[in-house]
Amino acid sequence: MRNRLCKEIESAIGQRLRTPKDFDYLRKCIYARLRIIVSSTTLKRLWGYLNDGGEPREATLTTLCRFLGYRDWENFVQSQGQTEDLPSSPVLCRRLNVSTELKKNDCLRLTWQPKRWCDVIYLGNLQFLVTASENTRLKQGDTFQCSLIIEGEPLYLDGLRQGSLPPVAYVCGKKNGVRFEKLINHH
Repeated sequence: MRNRLCKEIESAIGQRLRTPKDFDYLRKCIYARLRIIVSSTTLKRLWGYLNDGGEPREATLTTLCRFLGYRDWENFVQSQGQTEDLPSSPVLCRRLNVSTELKKNDCLRLTWQPKRWCDVIYLGNLQFLVTASENTRLKQGDTFQCSLIIEGEPLYLDGLRQGSLPPVAYVCGKKNGVRFEKLINHH
C-alpha cells in the first residue's frame, strides 16, 4: 500500500523521486500545500532511497495522504479497495475557484511539463499578473484572466496581454495538465 501511495505522489507532482534534490522538492511541495514539515530523510526512507530499517509513523503517512486530498492514511487504504480497476488520484480533482478562494495579492505557482513554471499574483476581478516564469511563453509583466484552476487539467487563460500585442487566449499544460501551489506572500 505504501508503494501505491508513493506512485500517487509522484503522479501528483509530475515526476519520479530518484535524487536527493527530488526529495527536497517534494518536502517543499508538502510544506507549501499543508504547512507541515516532513524531513527529506523520512521521505527517502519511505521511497527506499535509504535502507536503515526505519518504519514510517502513521502521522507521516497521514500527512502524505492529506497531500493527495485524502482525510488520513486509513481513508487512503479504504479507498484503494473501492477503486481496484480505476487509477486513484483525487489530487487531480483539486480545484481552485478564483472568485471565491483567492484574495487580492495572493500568489500562486503554476507548474506543468516539461519543467515549466510561472508565478502569478492575483489582482482581483479574475485578473492575474505574471511575476516570474521559466521555460514558458508567459513572461514577467504579462496579464491574463482565469476563473478556475483544476489540478491535472489544462489551464485556459483568457485575455492574455503581452506587451503591446492584442489579447489572446492561451492554454498551459495541454498534455499533462497544470499543478498549482499557493505561495506565502512576502508583502
